[in-house]
Amino acid sequence: MRILLAALLLACTTSAQAQYPYGYPGGRPYGQPYGQSPYGQSPYGQPTIAPYVPPAPARGNLPPSSLAQEMLEAHNAVRAQVGDPPLAWSPRLAAVAQDWANHSIATGIFAHRPDNRYGENLYAITGGAASPVQVVAAWAAEARGYDLRGNTCTGVCGHYTQLVWRATRSVGCGVATDPEREIWVCDYDPPGNVVGYRPY
Repeated sequence: MRILLAALLLACTTSAQAQYPYGYPGGRPYGQPYGQSPYGQSPYGQPTIAPYVPPAPARGNLPPSSLAQEMLEAHNAVRAQVGDPPLAWSPRLAAVAQDWANHSIATGIFAHRPDNRYGENLYAITGGAASPVQVVAAWAAEARGYDLRGNTCTGVCGHYTQLVWRATRSVGCGVATDPEREIWVCDYDPPGNVVGYRPY
């Protein structure tokens, strides 16, 4: 009973959102193939992004090895469901992701790094904290909106398609917090969500 009460209290006091790669596709005609170029030129338009400035002193740290391992395992469990090869953890990508997580917390923005050469998934939660499994599960839940046969997306599914992009080989993630929110960033190489191609 206490667990149920705690879960209800947490659900009422927290909110989480995941960021669609390079903005929500509000104007995308239904039925068009989902995708984006790997270098930040989305066919659905860019969000308004604050100019990048060097990050303030880190409010969060690079994930400890156990956190990195949990994130990698969560990614690879989703990829295994569609027969994709497992990803490798990249300290280089983790440093890039951590830098952007720190910047996002310091500036109060929630948007993708402009002109990022990597694929990127974002997740934010206010009033609580998330685990790697919860973050990846939120992205993976978008699978219900993706139709592989038509390579189309109903709603938002870009986090999921990046997660299961077969050609992607490595991932690195970072997390930063302040008293109000927590931001997770994962970067992927090679990037996914290339227009005209299926994820797997």
